[in-house]
Amino acid sequence: MKLGIVGMPNVGKSTLFNAITNAGAQSANYPFCTIEPNVGMVAVPDSRLDYLAEMYSPEKYTPAVIEFVDIAGLVKGASKGEGLGNKFLGHIREVDAIVHVVRCFEDSNIIHVDGSVDPMRDLETINFELIFSDIEIVERRIDRTKKLLKGDKTLAAEVEFLERVLAVLTDGKSARTISMNENEEKIMETLPLLSNKPVIYVANVGEDELDGGYNDSENYNNLCAFAETEGAKVVPICAGIEAEIAELDMEEKKVFLADLGIEESGLDKLIKASYSLLGLISFLTAGPKEVRAWTITNGSKAPQAAGKIHTDFEKGFIRAEIVSFDDLVACGGINEAKEKGLYRSEGKDYVMKDGDVVLFRFNV
Repeated sequence: MKLGIVGMPNVGKSTLFNAITNAGAQSANYPFCTIEPNVGMVAVPDSRLDYLAEMYSPEKYTPAVIEFVDIAGLVKGASKGEGLGNKFLGHIREVDAIVHVVRCFEDSNIIHVDGSVDPMRDLETINFELIFSDIEIVERRIDRTKKLLKGDKTLAAEVEFLERVLAVLTDGKSARTISMNENEEKIMETLPLLSNKPVIYVANVGEDELDGGYNDSENYNNLCAFAETEGAKVVPICAGIEAEIAELDMEEKKVFLADLGIEESGLDKLIKASYSLLGLISFLTAGPKEVRAWTITNGSKAPQAAGKIHTDFEKGFIRAEIVSFDDLVACGGINEAKEKGLYRSEGKDYVMKDGDVVLFRFNV
């Protein structure tokens, strides 16, 4: 999973990136401090994997990972090449989903490129640049399809759909807001539209708002109302606090969060939202050699999941021996789960569940 962190200059996106990846991307109080995209691989926190590690004391511990890309700040005119526009748009094309950081905190010591804090203005600036870029793509596709239409009348429905997409974009709305039937979804998949990428809005709030005070913020509520029109989620995070948390070990982190009156870090919230957004789940493998989490698309069948480990596992799939993590914990171990009939054998049509602890049997 590859997530691109975007935002106007000085909204806190590079601070957030530094905090969640410890990758040391430069943070500075001026635009364009991130010129090339910084990339960081983040281990996905998973207490289930920790439990299995205690059970097996494995030689190797391998969590699932998310790749975060910190993409250069944007200004108006990016779709026309202003600022670092071409690089910005190019890097967004390469990610699976967008994490759009929106500044909701006030701080006179941190300069805003537009001179004041206005989350909706910032959000619209970036969204409009993505939409402007998409309009050019759709217009070219319409022209090309209309030329082919003269000799292929079956393309009429495609032209009609493309013109509907263009109308939505021209109205200043993202492509992700368009309702589509199955055939239209297939057409959309052939269009590399930036405003159709899944998005999570991160509201960068002040430290004094982390206890829920952001719910009284007009800026935050306006952002939530906008996100709802796109079917998107808003995750409130204080990038400065995340930077402090990143310096702590696990026990210190628990104490720190408790002192703040919050149950989980912003990173944990963001990862959960990302998995939900992209329809992902994790299955687990465990033994004395390694405990590991594997990320798959929700709805994947057992052979597909086996293929994530190795293609031979999928080709020669025989069966999957599975116990749910919750059942494993309740029983206290694999042998106890077997005795209670909770350790079961599943075939090629089994749909994997989040938290399945699996041993694949295969023969090549």
